[in-house]
Amino acid sequence: MRTKCRLDAVLGMVSGKWKVLLLWELHERPCRFGELRRRLTGISEKVLSAQLRELEADGLCRRVEYPGAVLHVEYSLTDSGTALLEALVPITEWSLAHLGN
Repeated sequence: MRTKCRLDAVLGMVSGKWKVLLLWELHERPCRFGELRRRLTGISEKVLSAQLRELEADGLCRRVEYPGAVLHVEYSLTDSGTALLEALVPITEWSLAHLGN
């Protein structure tokens, strides 16, 4: 039973259309909000903001503010976010082998 609860918790962290894609976009380097919005075609500002807040609350990404004339905010993966993304690689490989293109 305990394993099932933990699996549900992890799946909850990455559920939804955009969270895994956000983790993927952040794996190479930190990104600003506008850059993420451009790279994820079809995501609204409201949804992007909510998904980033949830990833941050779950400890998978961090938000860093750089003060200045214009507020500069960058998002990046935490060590936990990187580890989770690495754990998702076998699922990606499975999907390529079993779901086709």
